[in-house]
Amino acid sequence: MQYTDDYRNKDRIQTLVRAIQKETVHSWKIMEICGGQTHAIARYRIEEMLPATICLLHGPGCPVCVTPEEIIDHAIAIARKPNVILTSFGDMMRVPGSYSDLLQAKAQGADVRILYSPLDAVELAATHPEKEIVFFAVGFETTIPVHLMALKEAVRHGLKNFSLLCSFFAVPPAIEMILSQPDNKVDGFLTAGHVCAITGNEAYYRLAADYRKPMVVTGFEPADLLYGIYKCILQLEKGEAKVENAYKRAVSETGNREAKNLMETFLEPVEREWRGIGTIPAGGFSLREKYAAFDAALKFPVANNSLLREKEKTDIRCIAGEIMKGNRQVTDCAYFGSVCKPAHPLGAPMVSAEGVCAAYYNYNYQTVI
Repeated sequence: MQYTDDYRNKDRIQTLVRAIQKETVHSWKIMEICGGQTHAIARYRIEEMLPATICLLHGPGCPVCVTPEEIIDHAIAIARKPNVILTSFGDMMRVPGSYSDLLQAKAQGADVRILYSPLDAVELAATHPEKEIVFFAVGFETTIPVHLMALKEAVRHGLKNFSLLCSFFAVPPAIEMILSQPDNKVDGFLTAGHVCAITGNEAYYRLAADYRKPMVVTGFEPADLLYGIYKCILQLEKGEAKVENAYKRAVSETGNREAKNLMETFLEPVEREWRGIGTIPAGGFSLREKYAAFDAALKFPVANNSLLREKEKTDIRCIAGEIMKGNRQVTDCAYFGSVCKPAHPLGAPMVSAEGVCAAYYNYNYQTVI
């Protein structure tokens, strides 16, 4: 606990705030690429500590939030099949598809279960050979290896009744998509420390060089975030654009070799749709052909997902996609906290545990540390 407290220490935080104020001359827009960072920013009121000339933008840092409606529709269709147990983490249960969500499917009789680990789904497959066990696997590079460890166990034990419905995303291509927008507003990035702990920093070198934007690897505690902002401001004020590691206690330059090997073994890059954002080349991963028997999307095909839709697509009033691209702020949404609440979300970021809208809704009245 002492180690955590060091990064929440008020004196340390105030020193960093003063340093940021001293170095900031111009106006800058900095985007964090992690839902965990967004929640910490909201919880600790980081924005209120910064000079008015610094604006924080909240990027697409939540894999639940960017999972397309079509994949959720597919998960619901699979869950409704006889002899199927559809499993996933709890924050997927209430994410709206185009016409329903998994919690409603469960209420209507589908066997949908919340698990705390994909390995629990492997155990279900081993103990229920008469059932098809599907784990709805959603994640960035941070959590993808956890799902693949479960797949590796299923392959090792020859569990033919286990499969993954994959919604896997790659973060660097999403950053490039944001930077490629003609109206891009981002001056610098706080990259996600836990993603970089897996991938290393290599993927960001080209982005920083090609787009002339600082990329600062940043952690999740208040002092981490302020230090990342400080390092980003130093670069911006000097006209520099490089990758800088401000989270060295957790991130090495080369990342986690075992996790990367696991991803290389089981996955291949693919074009991927990001909900509210669009289709991104190499924006995600799918299982390699060798493991097609464990791919729930192939095992339980849906001829046309649009046929599943029983009402119009998710309310077009949701501006979450524009928020995650850095073009809008949560406060720009006329329905935030009124029509759109965690109990009745218009979009995924209001219900996801790492969603930007949920962060600002949950911590709107928290006190500063």
